[in-house]
Amino acid sequence: MTDILSAEQRSHNMAKISSKNTKPELVTRSLLFRMGYRFRLHRRDLPGTPDIVLPRYRTVIFVNGCYWHRHPCCSYAYNPKSRVDFWRRKFEQNVARDKHNYQELNTVSWRVIVIWECETRRPDELEQRLKDLLN
Repeated sequence: MTDILSAEQRSHNMAKISSKNTKPELVTRSLLFRMGYRFRLHRRDLPGTPDIVLPRYRTVIFVNGCYWHRHPCCSYAYNPKSRVDFWRRKFEQNVARDKHNYQELNTVSWRVIVIWECETRRPDELEQRLKDLLN
């Protein structure tokens, strides 16, 4: 199946996808702040540049998009119908890079928490999960 958009249109669409300060990330940060946690953002000196860093607890939080990071058994992690091989390789590389970064962080004694985009749609449940993980 071919793409219904031209190369220029597709490039424009993809360029608008941000990697920082996304809505799921803002929801998570807001919850953490209201819970009394103070944190740093996007520390480049740590593997994978975690979205949220809680230095006091030696914990990092990645807020992953279900689509880009392939959340298992999630309806948001669908497969595109065009350029199937390209997207399959792209997603496999994303997942492998995530796994490598998590292992690197564990090696240097950082605890890794992954919050999925779909979890941020239920803030009450996410808040309870964060309480359980951080206490």
